Amino acid sequence: MTLPATDDRLDARQLAEAFRQFSEASEALTGAYAGLQTQVGQLTERLSVLMGALPAGVVVLDREGRVMQANRAVKAMFATSLAGVPWEAFCATHLQATETPGEWQLVSGGDTLRVTRVDAPLESGDGHIVLLTDVTEAHRMRLTAERQERLAAMGEMVAGLAHQLRTPLSAALLYTATLVQQEMGPADRERIGNRAIERLRHLEKLIRDMLLFARGEALGREPFAICELVAELAQTLEPVARAKGLAFEPDCNCGVSQVVGDRKAITGALTNLLENAVQATDAGGSIRFDAALDDGLVRFSVTDTGKGIDPALQSRLFEPFFTTRPDGTGLGLAIARGVARAHGGDIGIQSEPGRGTTFTLTLATGG
Repeated sequence: MTLPATDDRLDARQLAEAFRQFSEASEALTGAYAGLQTQVGQLTERLSVLMGALPAGVVVLDREGRVMQANRAVKAMFATSLAGVPWEAFCATHLQATETPGEWQLVSGGDTLRVTRVDAPLESGDGHIVLLTDVTEAHRMRLTAERQERLAAMGEMVAGLAHQLRTPLSAALLYTATLVQQEMGPADRERIGNRAIERLRHLEKLIRDMLLFARGEALGREPFAICELVAELAQTLEPVARAKGLAFEPDCNCGVSQVVGDRKAITGALTNLLENAVQATDAGGSIRFDAALDDGLVRFSVTDTGKGIDPALQSRLFEPFFTTRPDGTGLGLAIARGVARAHGGDIGIQSEPGRGTTFTLTLATGG
C-alpha cells in the first residue's frame, strides 16, 4: 500500500521541478522581451531622429497606400498634415508632371518647387516608402547653365551673325533704292519690289530664329494627341512634297496617347525637319514621317531618300549659324535640339552619302 504514496511524492517533485523550470523560462522570456522593447524603442527613436534630420522628404505608406508617417521635410513641402491621407489621390492634385521625366512641380505656400519622387516597396509587402527630394535650386542652375551656354554660343557667332544680317539687308536696300527710278516700268517695279520683300522676309526669319535660339526654353504647357499633330503636319507638308514630285508617307502608332508640352514649339521643330527633308530630296524620291512610343518617350522620325550628309558635316549640323544652304539661317536644327531637350528628349541623325538621312526627335510623354 506504500507504492501509491511514493508515486504521489514523485509526481509532486516532478511538478515542482517543472514549475520551477517554467518560472525560470518565463522570467528569462520576460527579461528578453523587455530587452527587445528597449531595443525597439531605441531604434524607433533613432529612426525618428534620422527622418527628422533628413533634408529629403520621407513618406511611409501602409498596404492600402495611406500615409502612416511623414517627416518634417514633407510637412514643410506640402504645408499640411498627411496622416491617414490616400497618397496617390493626394499626389494627383498636388504634384504636376514636368518636361523632365521623374521630376514634378509642387506649388506650396505661393512658391513653386520642383521635386523628384522615388518609391521603394517594403520587403514585408506591408507598404512602401516614398522619397521626395527638392531639386528646385538644381533645376534653376541647370536652366541658367543652358542659357549661358546659348549666350556664349551666340557671342562666338557675332561676326557671322553680322554678315548674315548685312547680306539680306544690303540686298533689300539695293532693291528699294532701284524702285525710285522714274523710268522703270510697272512689271520691273513689281519684280524688284517682290525681291525686296523676299529679302526682308528672310531677314525677319533670321531675327526670329535668333530670338528663339536665345530664349531656348519651351514656354507653354498643354496636353495634345500625338497622332493629331502628325496628321496636321502631314496635311501641311504633303502638298509641298507632291509639288516637288516626292512621295510623302506619314504613320503614327501612338493611338490616343498624348504628350504635354509647347505645341507651337514642337510643331515648329518638326516642320523644320520635314522642310529640310523636302529640300534635300530630288523628284522621284520619298519622305517618311513616323511617330511611335518608346519607353516613356515619343519618337518622331523623318527619313528621306536624298543624297545624304557627309560624316564630316554631321557633327556640326546642330551648331548655331552653321548651314550648308545659301538661304539658310543655320539656326533651325539648333532650335529643334533646344525644343527637344526642353521637353526631356533630344535629336539625333543617321545619314550616309547617297543613301538618305533620318532625323529622330524624341520628347518625354510627361512633358
